[in-house]
Amino acid sequence: MRSRITLNINKKTIEKAKRYAKINNINLSEIVENYLNSIVDKNFNKYDIEISPFIKSLTTGKKINKNINYKSEYHKYISKKYN
Repeated sequence: MRSRITLNINKKTIEKAKRYAKINNINLSEIVENYLNSIVDKNFNKYDIEISPFIKSLTTGKKINKNINYKSEYHKYISKKYN
């Protein structure tokens, strides 16, 4: 089953990704899907598909605080933005 998602990505990054996809005859959806599969599937075999250095460069390596109150943080952000 296929589903649609919306991503917010820097415009320059999108343009680079489109050029990469065109050169390698692959669409952006496949690139994103392959990348997501590679990070969520613990049994992912790196020989099944080669992930380009460009896609590998998208990872940040940052840790996300699990104890954060997202609702509160979002409220603070919105209050600051519109006040």
